[in-house]
Amino acid sequence: MGFPPRELLELQLRNRADQQDPTWHKRYAVRSGIEGTICELAHGDGMRHCRYRGQPKAHLQHVLTAIAVNIERLSKQPPDESAPPRPPTAFQDHLDQQVIPRLRSWRAVS
Repeated sequence: MGFPPRELLELQLRNRADQQDPTWHKRYAVRSGIEGTICELAHGDGMRHCRYRGQPKAHLQHVLTAIAVNIERLSKQPPDESAPPRPPTAFQDHLDQQVIPRLRSWRAVS
């Protein structure tokens, strides 16, 4: 058993301290969701190996597999449940605050 070099030890301690921060947990939650999707595609849908040769055909296979996974996920969603509303983008906020301040909001009115 040995001790790591001082630089590596300091880096490990700094990383462990960063992992206690709530912003780190938010970033990691996004990453873990993406990694889960990639794992699902690689193991469950055969994306680890391409059926065709050449980058254009492989790209087409990846796009079609992603579409199939999205359709599968949507089919498992209960029919009466809709997706939650998305927060406005920075561009939408900019339009509401700067470009069209005196007009009604350009977003859909309920």
